Amino acid sequence: MHLKLIEPLRELFKDEVRVLGTKLGIPEDLVWRHPFPGPGLAIRTLGAVTRERVEIVRRADKIFIEEIRKEKLYRKIGQAYAALLPVDVVGVMGDQRVYQPVIALRAVETTDFMTARFYRFDWSFLDKVSLRIVNEVSGVCRVVYD
Repeated sequence: MHLKLIEPLRELFKDEVRVLGTKLGIPEDLVWRHPFPGPGLAIRTLGAVTRERVEIVRRADKIFIEEIRKEKLYRKIGQAYAALLPVDVVGVMGDQRVYQPVIALRAVETTDFMTARFYRFDWSFLDKVSLRIVNEVSGVCRVVYD
């Protein structure tokens, strides 16, 4: 059997995919989803990809995106996501020392997805998000912003 793979959208960049998706009538919440199209949870789980580690990324990402939406920043940011780094660090949770992974948050401003710069959040926003992640996502004791 001789098949040929046809990828008509392969050469489009994210901004072009969003324009096309809008013209095709794809719901706005899907077209503007962060990241879109972009790395899934497994790709953002650096190191060993296990069910538990992917769940950590999913929960941290949900909090990050939720807080971005609350602040009405979602459409101002080209792409935002949380990633789990393959590094364990020492932290203190309650009265105990722990050795747990780090979540890295990333958000960028861009118009063409060829060039980007990090989004300049207020420190209070990053403080709120990092505290929520550390307190609500079991297995994380540090959050960094990339």
